[in-house]
Amino acid sequence: MEAARTAVVEKPPSLDALLALAHADMAAVDALIRKHMDSPVPVIPALADHLIAGSAKRLRPLLTISAARLAGARDDACLKLAAAVEFIHTATLLHDDVVDSSQLRRGRVAAHLIWGAPSSVLVGDFLFARAFELMVGAGSMPALEILARASRVIAEGEVLQLTRAHDMDLTQEVYLEIIRAKTAELFAAAAESGAVSAGAAPERCRALRQFGQDLGIAFQLVDDALDYSGASGELGKNPGDDFREGKATLPLLLSMARTGAKEREFWTRTIDRREQAEGDFERVRELMRQTGALEATLDLAASYAQSAKAALADFGANPWRPALEDLADFAVMRRA
Repeated sequence: MEAARTAVVEKPPSLDALLALAHADMAAVDALIRKHMDSPVPVIPALADHLIAGSAKRLRPLLTISAARLAGARDDACLKLAAAVEFIHTATLLHDDVVDSSQLRRGRVAAHLIWGAPSSVLVGDFLFARAFELMVGAGSMPALEILARASRVIAEGEVLQLTRAHDMDLTQEVYLEIIRAKTAELFAAAAESGAVSAGAAPERCRALRQFGQDLGIAFQLVDDALDYSGASGELGKNPGDDFREGKATLPLLLSMARTGAKEREFWTRTIDRREQAEGDFERVRELMRQTGALEATLDLAASYAQSAKAALADFGANPWRPALEDLADFAVMRRA
């Protein structure tokens, strides 16, 4: 795994090439997003804009556009799908923040703290509805099926995570199953639907789905590590939220496994019973440094990023391919 991570850091990761290639398409996607956020009920566009306006990178719709162009798309069929992907993602964030009682999202006060939990949940439902309208408007039944399935899988992943919250015996296999569903599935569907909209051959659609899935897993692994190593100014959320909520993410699972019986009471108190005191989070960070849990998590993320890049091997000379490879590197080396 260390070799994989070393390979990733050979050059500074940047999204500049990908953003330059996709600039015109993403401007059109942003226009679609603004148009379909509109509603005669004032709280809907206000609340949706609060969250969507805070998204600088829009990685998932960017992935839809990039996959479509890499697969040879010459028309704009992928634009509505990309906007739909952003709405699905935003809807899940609104719901998640209510479930997790999150305080910050994308550097802003979480929407449910301003408009209340009921409004946040219902606006999330509105965005899901808008997403399906956009999918139908795209005119691709296979793409509609891909994104509809993804919406179901994401919900299953969130419920699975909720039912295994505070589970100190969660295995790495089940943890990966959770993040494959709740995070990587939308990355995979975003890329696959873009390829399908371009009329790509089945093997190319599968390759781009694999790229998206491995990218999504790497992205979530880094997110989980950043929750213990980042700062709020960089993350756009409060570091330590996963610890305070008792979420059994990989850095925590590795730390618990590697400290053994000596720290069992500490883990039981802070994670199982969630009886946390001042200084506990710093103690966890120190234990993660001592056990190498964060390093191991990032190494695993790097191996998935390498796998994602390998999925693009058969696409040949195309400016979108190295730009997407840079995206895989960026997912691992980002600080927020």
